[in-house]
Amino acid sequence: MSDPIKHECGIALIRLLKPLDYYWRKYGTPLYGFNKLFLLMEKQHNRGQDGAGIGAVKIGVPPGHNFIFRSRSAKQDGLSHIFKEQLEFYNDKVKRGIIHPEFVDTVKANFDYAAELLIGHLRYGTSGDNNKNACHPFFRKSTWPARNLMLVGNFNITNTEELNRDLIERGIHPVFSTDTQAVLEEICFQLDIEHAEIYRELRDKGIAGEQILKMMNEKLSPVRIVSNAAKSWDGGYTMAGAIGNGDAFVIRDANAIRPCYYIKNDELIAVASERVPLMTVFEANQNEVMEVGAGNVFVIKSDGTCYERSYKPAGERKSCTFERIYFSRGNDPEIYRERKALGEALCPKVYKSINGDFKHAVFSFIPNTAEIGYYGLMDGLRKMRRGQVRDTLLEISNSGKKLTPEIIDSLIMDNWPRGEKIAHKDIKLRTFISQEKDRMQLASHVYDITYGVVGKEDTLVCLDDSIVRGTTLKRQILRILSRTNPKKIVIVSTAPQIRYPDCYGIDMSEIGKFIAFQAAVKLLGERGKSETIKEVYRLCCEQAEKPSDKIKNYVKMIYDEFTCDEITKKITELVYPQNVDWNGEIELVFQSIEDLHKSIKSCSGDWYFTGDYPTPGGYAVLNQAFINYYENKEGRSY
Repeated sequence: MSDPIKHECGIALIRLLKPLDYYWRKYGTPLYGFNKLFLLMEKQHNRGQDGAGIGAVKIGVPPGHNFIFRSRSAKQDGLSHIFKEQLEFYNDKVKRGIIHPEFVDTVKANFDYAAELLIGHLRYGTSGDNNKNACHPFFRKSTWPARNLMLVGNFNITNTEELNRDLIERGIHPVFSTDTQAVLEEICFQLDIEHAEIYRELRDKGIAGEQILKMMNEKLSPVRIVSNAAKSWDGGYTMAGAIGNGDAFVIRDANAIRPCYYIKNDELIAVASERVPLMTVFEANQNEVMEVGAGNVFVIKSDGTCYERSYKPAGERKSCTFERIYFSRGNDPEIYRERKALGEALCPKVYKSINGDFKHAVFSFIPNTAEIGYYGLMDGLRKMRRGQVRDTLLEISNSGKKLTPEIIDSLIMDNWPRGEKIAHKDIKLRTFISQEKDRMQLASHVYDITYGVVGKEDTLVCLDDSIVRGTTLKRQILRILSRTNPKKIVIVSTAPQIRYPDCYGIDMSEIGKFIAFQAAVKLLGERGKSETIKEVYRLCCEQAEKPSDKIKNYVKMIYDEFTCDEITKKITELVYPQNVDWNGEIELVFQSIEDLHKSIKSCSGDWYFTGDYPTPGGYAVLNQAFINYYENKEGRSY
């Protein structure tokens, strides 16, 4: 994705099922769980670079000793900072003789993260401030072990205001900050009710003291707590919670919008936002990694038993296709195949854009995340070319003509799809330049190019994951690629045109910034149909106060006036770079919705392309996003 977009966060959870001494004896370290948590988070660093946080719950700690811990950092290298700091604490205590690694009891007693239950979070901020207080885990403390809760999540809730109003109506005083805080307050409210009911029941039976704590662990039901808390949630989410008594839970939204996977063996249970980190860190096979079901909660009790239950009826599965196109790591076996399929699906359009002239075409990709799609594109083009060569050879053979070296060279050697590494990411710029003009001039040097491989008679084809705002394409990428001085530049997107806001995890909620929307509005003006904009605004305002499940997508009226090709052509005009010493042709090629779904069969969530949202809250967000655009209001629409 050439445009910088912040998106889904990453979560990690590890529950050790053996005594800590077991890991010391088998793996030679009492910090086995701590080390594995770091690796599980490091393998998901692509999911968040605005901060990190970890938490731990020690099970079986006697009264008077702390049992729950949290560390957070909002630094860009927050993950490394946290683990380095904790290891420094550990090593210092070893040197001072406070900790003796061979005596695991001393480790558990004196190192915060020598714990049976560990959670972690990598943050991409879509709301709130980028400081430590905005980093997960969010934490509610209590002197009652089972009323402590730490929460991490990969989600956006669309109806946070509604949830806060419900809390206020119950007499609660919520602190308005983020959807994470609202969700935490709701879960804690239900946790308190559950805890109080169990306590009163046990107290009235004459049970007292430590026995209450033990029986509380047995009776506390994370499924019941989550079921009551999540009744009104609208959005896409995967959340993991660690309760102070040692219980843990992982919940997934009813449409399976956000991803969630786990493994379980005799030694541990581990949860992550992606499958491959679990396979890599724990050397597991693909079939050993399970997926938490839509509308399900996966529970790990304090005694290590686990089960998965439904807490909300599952809706239509609408897993985010952007996870497959761009966000998740491409070494997942299914994602790798899907990204290659996306590239190959574009071959007919690309072949047309080069006029079938492989001899005078150079194929490449930008940015690096588009590399796998590029391999699929090249595979498809080579298959296409092999088919042409085969047909020609058969034609020559059937005609009785002699096959000469010159014919073979012209067929194969001189007219074969040619791939080159054209763009190289050279530096990572810091935004210390305040003037936009100066900052963009520097940004144009983020990429360097390979000189001397593209001729002035060539068409340069570059594959991108997606085109969102078009800003980077216009101000950086096309300016950079034009330095190769080709006859024509073709930018190929493995994703369709992004037309609608997302509100389930991706930070792209301002519709006026989408280049496809800008192109459609421009076309309306050019064709004397600007009144359509006013009509859509009127209709959006009329339904602004309606319940979210009664809101319709009137923004589609703007796009319905034109074909995809017409909008693509206008986008091409809008992104043509200004003030460059090059006047070649530019063409844009987008994936079709049909080919998107043929390539990615595992996920069907496509609302940012089609405007067909999986939850009512999506339509409410779209409606507000258009009103904000028309009224020139910036900022998120939910």
